[in-house]
Amino acid sequence: MKKLSLVICVFNEEPNIKPLSEQIQQALKNINFEAIFVDDGSTDNTRSEILKINDDRFILVELKKNYGQSSALQAGIDQAAGDYVALIDGDLQNDPADIPAMLKMIETENWDMVAGVRANRKDGMFIRKVPSKIANYIIRQSTGTKMKDLGCTLKIFTKETIKSIHIYGELHRFIPVLITLEGATRITQVDVNHHPRKFGTSKYNLSRTTRVLSDLFLMLFFKKYLQRPMHFFGGLGIITFGIGALINFYMFILKILGHNIWGKPLLLLGILLVMGGIQFVTTGIIAELQMRTYFESQQKKPYRVKRTVSAKPENL
Repeated sequence: MKKLSLVICVFNEEPNIKPLSEQIQQALKNINFEAIFVDDGSTDNTRSEILKINDDRFILVELKKNYGQSSALQAGIDQAAGDYVALIDGDLQNDPADIPAMLKMIETENWDMVAGVRANRKDGMFIRKVPSKIANYIIRQSTGTKMKDLGCTLKIFTKETIKSIHIYGELHRFIPVLITLEGATRITQVDVNHHPRKFGTSKYNLSRTTRVLSDLFLMLFFKKYLQRPMHFFGGLGIITFGIGALINFYMFILKILGHNIWGKPLLLLGILLVMGGIQFVTTGIIAELQMRTYFESQQKKPYRVKRTVSAKPENL
């Protein structure tokens, strides 16, 4: 049994593979580990460079095409067999030398996750740092997850914690939120090294901002309404239907008084709001049925048990 599984997602990182593997070997020389490189459909010689590593602790998981970082991370996590799972970027900006101290923390202090914080970040100010700080602030305020640096890939989890979630779309930025939804409460952060990129080009740009915002709305829905979607859609439906009904009642009174209401924008608005309200409620019912199917088909529980002990004084 491996103590630590290291998951590294790479996409066109050919010149970084050899120095990164050497850094990992040096940093983890006293740890029983496996390093899982997930090649996310690279078009250069990344795969060949991984296969050149003369160490059976290094594993290549080659995806058939470029699926994106979230799917690549999930592929590596599914392969991981260690008691602890660490995530690290493949561009040499994260430092493997930080891993032993983080591993010791999660092992001795019983954390569910130890996350890195890039205290002295070596990235462009306006392209990377400023958007990242804004995104981190919005996510912290919206989700209540008190993480300083959600964008830092370097994190270590217990096997049970990271395997309790599934990462879809581009939700890798919200892993702390996802594990919190699954009952992980012991989360901490520690400052880690961050290096400027030496080889290759960054895969990040400002175009990802809209994706982050879309995923944020999804996380907010998961956090507040995952187990009760009817409360969200039903509430919207009742409010929308009620406003539409009041408008239509007002137009009905005008009609009785002899006014010509046909074709008036207010009448159309009332009809649309009534129809929209009915659709919201219907969507809530369908979502509620799907959520019940999700829990019952997989025998999932809508709660997480922290521990069960006897009510003897010495156990309290």
